[in-house]
Amino acid sequence: MVVDSLSDGTRIAQLLASEVTGHEDAFSVLSVVDADPDVEPTDDGALAYAVAAGDERVAEVYVQPDRARVEFLAHPDVTAEAASEEGLRVRPKAVRPPRTLVFVEDGAQVKWTLPAFRALVAALEAEGRDQ
Repeated sequence: MVVDSLSDGTRIAQLLASEVTGHEDAFSVLSVVDADPDVEPTDDGALAYAVAAGDERVAEVYVQPDRARVEFLAHPDVTAEAASEEGLRVRPKAVRPPRTLVFVEDGAQVKWTLPAFRALVAALEAEGRDQ
């Protein structure tokens, strides 16, 4: 039997980690940190790992039973726009500092998150040039 879609939050998060670490050229400034290999999905989302640029956490990935959620901590406007353009469900998180939530509800959507990570890297690099 062929499965048409992958909707397991833990597996989706694993695929996303592989994409971030596997695109060394595009995402060379990013690394997966603080990974919990035994994370169990929860309805509210359990922290699976963070994505860092140097020593700074720039995103966190949470797992729910049927999806993964990326919380972009850095450059929320840029990442929201890029993820929206890919058709992903995006919403702001009203905290200080603000965050952007991106919901990845299917394994195929993992690739759709890559433009948001590219936009994040570009914004981080531009920020570094401005300093």
